[in-house]
Amino acid sequence: MKSKQAHQGFTLIELIITVAIVAILAKVSLGAYQDSVLKGKRAQGRAAITDLLLQQERYLTQRNCYLGFTSTTSGATATASCGSTPSFTASTFPFKYYSGDNATSPAYLLSAAACSSSALSDCVQITATPQFTDNAVGSLQATSTGTKSCTGTAASSNPKLCWP
Repeated sequence: MKSKQAHQGFTLIELIITVAIVAILAKVSLGAYQDSVLKGKRAQGRAAITDLLLQQERYLTQRNCYLGFTSTTSGATATASCGSTPSFTASTFPFKYYSGDNATSPAYLLSAAACSSSALSDCVQITATPQFTDNAVGSLQATSTGTKSCTGTAASSNPKLCWP
């Protein structure tokens, strides 16, 4: 009697199909993950703007004008306040000028300036500049008067991406 031997293992076709399915799932998952991370960073930037606007309002009640400033990962520099330029050190700067937990690798750096055709005593515009590539939204902006916008391609095509 002859007994048939059972083949064990996978055929090459089965292996190729499995690898192709895994590759497709990985590509879809990676894209969804990156999109989620981007949405999280944008939300962090919007929250940082909102927090800074609240801090600016408090500064306004104490000094009768807003504080204009620019920032880098090494610190923030005041540019104007009530007609003068106050001096602050990195440790005494009154506002958080970045989003996230540390200033050395923030998702956004914040800056403040007078609104167009307005003085710092009347209106302040906060700008959150991304420290990563975000062509769709770009920089996020909000003013103390409630105007919100962004500079990316979504500003005209899908503004809900900027400020949902």
